[in-house]
Amino acid sequence: MEELTLYIGNKNYSSWSFRPWIALTAAGVPFREHLIPFDFPAGNPLFRDISPTGRVPVLHHGPLRIWESLAIIEYAAELFPDRALWPARRDDRAVARSISAEMLSGFRALRGACPMNIRREKRRISLPDGVMEDVERISAIWKECCEKSGGPYLFGPFSAADAMFAPVVNRFDVYDLVRDAEVLAYMEAVKSHPAWIRWCEGALEETWIVPEDEA
Repeated sequence: MEELTLYIGNKNYSSWSFRPWIALTAAGVPFREHLIPFDFPAGNPLFRDISPTGRVPVLHHGPLRIWESLAIIEYAAELFPDRALWPARRDDRAVARSISAEMLSGFRALRGACPMNIRREKRRISLPDGVMEDVERISAIWKECCEKSGGPYLFGPFSAADAMFAPVVNRFDVYDLVRDAEVLAYMEAVKSHPAWIRWCEGALEETWIVPEDEA
């Protein structure tokens, strides 16, 4: 099989890059990482050379280009069905895909007000309308899934659904958005995962600053 190459942006800020990276890493899918920083106001012009959308992440597999985080995860799951990127049970997979799609298309208030920032010192900010409604919905998803599965992750073992919400774990943490013990327990489980730790170690080594993501 030809090598997979995952092009990503800054580990400190790029929530969309974080999702497929942590999903593939946690599942043990082999790939080569190529980081191109978005240290320009409009991203990085180099993105146009590697992605049809001019954005990252994008996965290269021979001549094939796969963009968008969830599509990358789905492609890897098809290539490596033994790596269990999605839950084993069909009904769990259906729910996992549903909440992943909800994450993909929703929660814009939270994402706009609280950019992912691994290096950020934990502190609260003034929140615009809609953010806490997003927080409450996400918290309900996490609690319901963990209660049903028994945890520590949404469907028992770490899966693509956890990867899709991984940047939100950072947001909830560094903007100090939650106090619920069950939500905090789930967040701690994600933050303790070896793949999460590896990503954060890389983020902490970066020196690039993107002012608009320093909320």
